[in-house]
This record gives sequence, C-alpha cells and structure tokens, in this order.
Amino acid sequence: MFGTLTGRLGVAAQSALLVLAYLVMLVAGVFGWVGLFAVAGLAAIIGEFAVARWSPPSQLLLEKVGLHWSYRQLTRDLAAVLLVAAEVRLSGGELTLLLVLPAAVWVVSVFAGAFSTMIERRNPISAMVRNIELGPLSSAPTPPAWAAAVAGDRMPLLNLLLVPAGVAAAVQHDPTPFFVAGAVAVVATGLVGAIIALTWLRGRGAGQGPLLPAVQRWLDNYRPEVALYFAGPAKDVYQANMWLAPTEALQQRAVVLMRSREAFLELADTRLPVICVPAGVDFMNLDLGGVRAALYAANVGANIHMLREPGTKHVFVGHGDSDKQASVNPYSKVYDEVWVAGLAGRERYARAGVGVLDSDIVEIGRPQLAGVHTFGAESVDRPFTVLYAPTWEGWLDDDPYHTSLVLMGERIVKGLLATNPRLRLIYKPHPLTGSRSKAARAVHERIVAAIRAAGGDADASSLDGTAHLVVTGRTPALFDCFNQTDLLISDVSSVVSDFVQSQRPYVVANPAGLSEDDFRREYPTARAAYLLSKDCGELEKIVTVTRAGDDPMTEARRELKTYLLGPAEANPMDRFQQEIDRLCH
Repeated sequence: MFGTLTGRLGVAAQSALLVLAYLVMLVAGVFGWVGLFAVAGLAAIIGEFAVARWSPPSQLLLEKVGLHWSYRQLTRDLAAVLLVAAEVRLSGGELTLLLVLPAAVWVVSVFAGAFSTMIERRNPISAMVRNIELGPLSSAPTPPAWAAAVAGDRMPLLNLLLVPAGVAAAVQHDPTPFFVAGAVAVVATGLVGAIIALTWLRGRGAGQGPLLPAVQRWLDNYRPEVALYFAGPAKDVYQANMWLAPTEALQQRAVVLMRSREAFLELADTRLPVICVPAGVDFMNLDLGGVRAALYAANVGANIHMLREPGTKHVFVGHGDSDKQASVNPYSKVYDEVWVAGLAGRERYARAGVGVLDSDIVEIGRPQLAGVHTFGAESVDRPFTVLYAPTWEGWLDDDPYHTSLVLMGERIVKGLLATNPRLRLIYKPHPLTGSRSKAARAVHERIVAAIRAAGGDADASSLDGTAHLVVTGRTPALFDCFNQTDLLISDVSSVVSDFVQSQRPYVVANPAGLSEDDFRREYPTARAAYLLSKDCGELEKIVTVTRAGDDPMTEARRELKTYLLGPAEANPMDRFQQEIDRLCH
C-alpha cells in the first residue's frame, strides 16, 4: 500500500514539474528573462522526452487533467513568440511574420491530420489474419509510412526549433534566427501536408476497404465449427496459448478469434487459422453462424460480442483450475456450459454459490496435460531438480499472501541454491509478476541476480544442461518444465493442480501462517502437498525426504489426481474431443 502511494506521488510530482517548466517559460517570455527562459525551455524539452520514454502514467495524468501534449506544445510556441516580442524591436511586418510562422505549422498540422484520418478510414486495419490466404486485395492509396507517422499533432514538434532560435534572437536583438527556424518548420510541415493531401486526392472514390469482406469470404468457404475466442490484452495471452494445442488436435475445423492487435502479435505459434478483429462493430458484422462451439479462456467484457451468437454453444474453459477466487467468477453464469478438470472444480462452484448450475458443469480433465509424464514414467540422467513457480501478486495491492514471492521468495531460492549436495533450480515466475507490485518486481530481480551469481542461465530458452535456470519467456513452456522437475514449490494456483498430473511431490507456500488443517481444508489442491511456512524452516527437510525417494505423500497424490483431474485411466484429450462432438452434433 505504501509503495503504491509513493508511486502515485512520484507520478504527480513529475507531472507538476513539467507543468511548472512551461509556466516559467511563459512568465520568462513575457518579461524577457532570457536566461530563465532558456533553462525552463531546456527543462520542458527534456521533461517531455523523459515522460514519454519512462513515465507513461505521468503522461496519462496530464491528459486526464486536460493538459494534452498538444496544448503543452502550443504553450511552448507562445512562450517563444512572447520572448522575441519582448526583447527585439519589430516592425509591423516582422511582428506579423513572428506570429504567422508558428501558426502556419499548426494550421498545416490540423489539415494534414484530418486528411490522414480520412485516408485511414478508407483503408482501415479492420482485421489481421494468420495462416489464412485471403488472395489479392486492392486498396486505396496510402502515404509513405514516415509521412503518416508524423501527420497530425506530431507535426508541431518541429517548432522545438523556435526555443533555441528565440533565445538566440533575444540575445542578438535580431529576429532573423527565429524567422529562419520558423521558415524551416513551415517548409517541412508543408511538404508532409502536401504529400498527405495529394494521397487523399488520389484515393477519392475508393469504396469500402476489402479486408473484412475477404475475411467473411474465407469464413464462408472454411466453415469453422469450433472457435477459440480470446478478447483479453497481450499480457494475458498465455491464457489462450494453453488451449492452442488441444484445439489444433480436434477433428473439427477450428479457428482462433481475437480482439486485440497486441495480443494477436504475442500469440504463440500455431497451425490454426487466426483472425483478429479489434472493433466491436466490425466483429459483430461477421457472419459466424456456422460456429457450433465457442471456447472462452478468460472472462472479459468483450466476450459479449461473441456471446450474442444464438446458434453457438458458449463454453467457459478458463485458463487453469485452482482454489483462487478467480476460478469461481460469477460472470461464468453467462455461458451455456462451464468445463472443469474434475470433481474438485464442480465442488468449488457448489461451495462458492455464484449461480452456476451443477447441470451446466462438465468435467473434461485437462487436455493440455497429455504430454506431462507421470511419476516414474521415464529415467533421465540429470540432477535432482526443483521448480519454483510462484503465482503473481494478484489484483489487490493489500493482499500480501496472494504470492509467496514477496514474503518468502528470496529465502526459498537462497535455501535451494545453498543445498548440499547440489540440486538444480528452475525459477519460472507467473507472466504477470511485477505488473502491479513494485515490491514483487524488486524481489524477482534480486532472485534473478542470485541465480545468475550461482552460475545459472538468467534468460533460459532451453532446458538442456544441468545449470540453474530462469524461465520468463514463452519457451520453454511450463509443462516442459514439469517433465524436468522432481519437486515443485508453488502457491495456491492452477500450477499446483496441473503438476498433480505428474504425481511427483510438490510444496505449497503458506505465507499467511494458517494451521495445516485449516490450510488443507480451505485449499483442497494442497491435500497432498508439503506445506512451507513463511520462515521456510521446513524446506531443507522436504528436499531431503523427497530426494531420498522416501516420500509418504505418494498415495495421497494419486488419490488427489483423480479428484482434481478426473479418472487416471481416461485420456483427457479424448474427453475433450467427445464433448466437442456433442456440442457440434
């Protein structure tokens, strides 16, 4: 909580200092204080660069209070004009030129921005596709990329030249430097504006962009029966990634439907056809009536644009079963069915009482786990390996027990690194680690440094070798790490549920200090776990017992696997296919 408050104060302070620099420029310009103007102008220019580069929250705060960067640019130009007017004797014609040159840049930028917008509407990037051939598409002319990038409110950035030119003019009591800088800015913006305007003229009469109609023609020809729908942001795309392989393996024709350009670019490699349509209106204009089953990996508001399809069965498959509150979101009531791994998921909804009917819950196992080797399934020549996979800090800044990382992470890692005889540590944090908590980010960075100091690979993309590893990228995948793991240490999360598939020993962190009975009762996924308290005093003993193979929890894990993931003899991919068949036929 303190860290969040400190961060907000820092953002406010940075924004206030930038605004102060502009106010000082204006005052210095009015009174002709050249030195103060020069210092304030330099501070404003550097401050704008710093805010844009390192402090997006400050940029957002300034916009929220009505100080958009175009207004700040206008203030800068006005201050430069006032400085020259205060310090240089000007004739009537020179005064007119002093005012017209900066104004001309703004006028050109407004019209260029308007033409650029009209050009974009002729060729909207209404959809993005992968693994789909749409054939040749004709479109209206577009300006060069560099011209399109600067058209609009970026063009007055050229008036930055007026700040040093204004100082030079004031010092020399001669307006020539200002006029030269202003003329350069006008010529440059005029060139860009002319290119944009000519491009607009060339494209007059162009009809609707061809992209969406081409996507619709492809859908009509391909006729997908199953859609994996994901409308979340790029940072959450791992939620869709985990369903790509099972969806690829289906006998039915399937497609991935997405709504975020950024998430589309981050989606893992897949053989499935992928369509991204960001705009809600465009997406709802697609005819998706042939889709019999839509699978949803996340609960987000934009799901409604797919849920409105009346002939489709809408199924929430989620992104992992866990004992977290997020696994029983009341939003789940909007779907026709909710698919869970095993009896644990069904009972979890019953306990939560969020309105999901028991008749709408289907147990399908976890088809993603088909490649996870069970205990004793293979013999490999490698050191005893411990996987530390903490969950992220969660949505609530004031919940210190959501993840073990902040309170226990360093003790866990340092304890494992100091173990004798040596073991191998794989550290794979949640993809969102540090996204909300600066404390979590700081601990993560210290853990990475400690592993690097112990000779580990701090940016691993392969599980080969025997060195300690930090795995933060998309590859190697979590399930690949499972197959290299003899002991898992994690939190209350879906990682634990999935790891039970391997029947290997696992540890669940108990940073809140609940009694063992209370912890296992509240979190059923921990019934067959070793528990680790905040001081990590049990860690050495747990490693010793599991390393020696004298593991008293083996039978408990076998029973828990059935409860969490369904019958051991059932192939979860077969169950997944059977349920899809039912919905499609």
